Amino acid sequence: MTDRTELLEAALDSIPEGIALLGNEGEVMFWNRAAEAITGYVGVELRGRNLPEPIEPLLANGGMGNMQPGCAPDARRGAVVHAQHKLGHAMQAMARSFVLRDGLGGRIGTAVLFHPAEGLDALPHGETNEGEGVEASQSDLEDRLDNVFQDFVGGGQPMGVLWITVDQAHNLRKTHGAKACEAMLGKVERMLSNGLRPGEEMGRWGDDEFLVVSHERTPVLLAAHGQMMAGLARTADFRWWGDRVSLTVSIGAAQADPSQTLAQLLERAQEAMVSSIQIGGNHVTTAPGGQACLPS
Repeated sequence: MTDRTELLEAALDSIPEGIALLGNEGEVMFWNRAAEAITGYVGVELRGRNLPEPIEPLLANGGMGNMQPGCAPDARRGAVVHAQHKLGHAMQAMARSFVLRDGLGGRIGTAVLFHPAEGLDALPHGETNEGEGVEASQSDLEDRLDNVFQDFVGGGQPMGVLWITVDQAHNLRKTHGAKACEAMLGKVERMLSNGLRPGEEMGRWGDDEFLVVSHERTPVLLAAHGQMMAGLARTADFRWWGDRVSLTVSIGAAQADPSQTLAQLLERAQEAMVSSIQIGGNHVTTAPGGQACLPS
């Protein structure tokens, strides 16, 4: 008859994510098959031992050991860690860990969950159906985003992004056509560019969307900058065949966090932008959580 432990181990072995169960002294009590495949270390050689140095970063709860005071990783996702496969090659993984407690609240060990980080930085964009110009802008801005983010993670300038969508673009495209909409977006882009700080960059990030790469030092300052940009958009006087279109923008502001990836930063900004639209447009929403620890 199969006992409960065998059932539990079989269930954990069927999960595609690496799972390690550690005792209170850090010794490996269980190491599932996915963990073996990801790291190259098999369970029988690790059981009863602490994790070997090449894969110790998996215990850092998403890089916590290297983070500045006051920062914490997103416990739901973990964060990217850099370890080494048993065969010697670099291994990037998304890892998170949890304290395990008994029914009385006493600590009995730690659970570590991890999976390869390939594909985590596939960056979210707005929809692109209006031609090569938008896609070219996205490509150029992606390169700049990556450079600025790597500089930030390495201790350089603070970083944040403003994801901006023009509230009237969708309806204008339906009622007046793509040519009118592109003319309007060009007008908005010129107005927004007047509000860029030194060192900031802006580009098309979708058919109706723009992205600003900012160096504001705090989420509060980034949100205030977004409010100023929204005010500039409202001053854009756009007319098409005698029809005057009042323009507003919805903005999502997100400050970079060294414990998260660039893709996660953009996801947070996009979610905040969608919240601004749902509120009714003409609004700036700051993404919750993941606030950066800023360099002094």
